[in-house]
Amino acid sequence: MNPRRGPIVAGEKIQFTDRKGKKITDQLTAGGVTQTEHGIILHDDVIGRTEGVVVTTVTAKREAQVNADHPERDRNKPWKATRAIGGWQYAVMRPRLADYVLSMPRGAQIMYPKDIAQVIQIGDIRSGLNVLESGAGSGAMSVNLLDAVGESGHLTTIELRPEFARVADANATLYYGERPRWWDLKTGDFDSVAAGLPEHSFDRIVLDMLDPWNRLEQAYRVIAPGGVLIAYITTTTQMSRLVEALREAGHWTDPAIQETLERTWKAQGLAVRPDHAMIGHTGFLVVSRAMAEGFAALRKRDRATKDTTTDIDSLTPEQREAQLDDLELRDISDHKLRKVLRDLDLQTSRLSQDDQACKQGEATAI
Repeated sequence: MNPRRGPIVAGEKIQFTDRKGKKITDQLTAGGVTQTEHGIILHDDVIGRTEGVVVTTVTAKREAQVNADHPERDRNKPWKATRAIGGWQYAVMRPRLADYVLSMPRGAQIMYPKDIAQVIQIGDIRSGLNVLESGAGSGAMSVNLLDAVGESGHLTTIELRPEFARVADANATLYYGERPRWWDLKTGDFDSVAAGLPEHSFDRIVLDMLDPWNRLEQAYRVIAPGGVLIAYITTTTQMSRLVEALREAGHWTDPAIQETLERTWKAQGLAVRPDHAMIGHTGFLVVSRAMAEGFAALRKRDRATKDTTTDIDSLTPEQREAQLDDLELRDISDHKLRKVLRDLDLQTSRLSQDDQACKQGEATAI
């Protein structure tokens, strides 16, 4: 297996980064090249060297590097064919796992590194654990889970679509240099495949699917008591349905819900500011743990008068007024409200007094 250290060898994925921070990730082949907008990088200049070196693109006529698949793009720019390009420098590094995930071929939308990191952390996924994953997609989460559990652990992934399973399998194989031996990739629907798995045999379950609330029965059957269930979902309606299903089942702890926002910054001398663009909402993470059989989950008691299910549009004006109080949409006590009004009355009266003083001063001056 490729240890991802030492001299760079053919077949590895390498990340080239220029002085502007633009990154290109490509697989090295003997005699191969990577085409850039500033010339070509010869793979033979990289193979056998270490990370951290700088390579320079080969100077060549533009006509030698026109995209053969879309030559029409330069048809109206004849001057481009005579311009010599090259001499541009790129730093050579093996890609971090986060870089690899963002650059790898995708069959389905991937989970962002910021969400993957939270899944690993709050899901308490670590070396030696037995993890069940549903929804391989393009393999972004799978590769990270394989790294987290290590060769002493085991990952079982269930993917509904065979073509997505092939994409995930290939991406993981490219990352490790060979197919991970501690990975069992199965195709089929979750319930059918999970039905053939041993009871209480998984320490953690990661669900990335449209309807995780429909998979809780089999998930509870195969997860060990105290095991962590973590689901990645993208909409509030999905989140609500999953949370209520977990509570209704009775044998999952009260779910915790979170999302992660990511914003990068620029720092150059005294010019320090956040970037104009940020990675905002990408998904919600819902986390719960399995109770032992025969034990119900403990729940926080709601006030008996609090109704969080009735549609407010179906109520009379009097009922609606009471509902607003129950839902705590007006979270200020009558005592505090009276104090606020007294303070505002005092401040507005001062405005009147100041206005009168100004008018008297103007009259005196006249």
